Amino acid sequence: MNDRNTQLFVSLVIGLVQAAYVQLGKVKNEMTGKVEKHLEAARITIDTLAALELKTKGNLTDEEEGVLKRALTELRMNYVDEMKKGTPEPEPAVTGAESLTSDEAPGGP
Repeated sequence: MNDRNTQLFVSLVIGLVQAAYVQLGKVKNEMTGKVEKHLEAARITIDTLAALELKTKGNLTDEEEGVLKRALTELRMNYVDEMKKGTPEPEPAVTGAESLTSDEAPGGP
């Protein structure tokens, strides 16, 4: 494989890794300006990299194989870490003062 193809392959892997980090909530989403967590999307991106590894086995340079293996190891560890944290339950919506107890209301006891 020539250098140009190696660069393109590594760029593809890096792009998918960056997408996965956004999906894992590790870095800010540049489109929204927010840190967002989408673990199912992250899992799909990681699975895509794993499929790429499987389908290209024996056809990669040592550099390409190393980049892909390190990326998968890092992402899998981060994914497991995020799964262990769990998804926090959303706060219940408070629609008005009637939802507050007298102790919680402004100027309460």
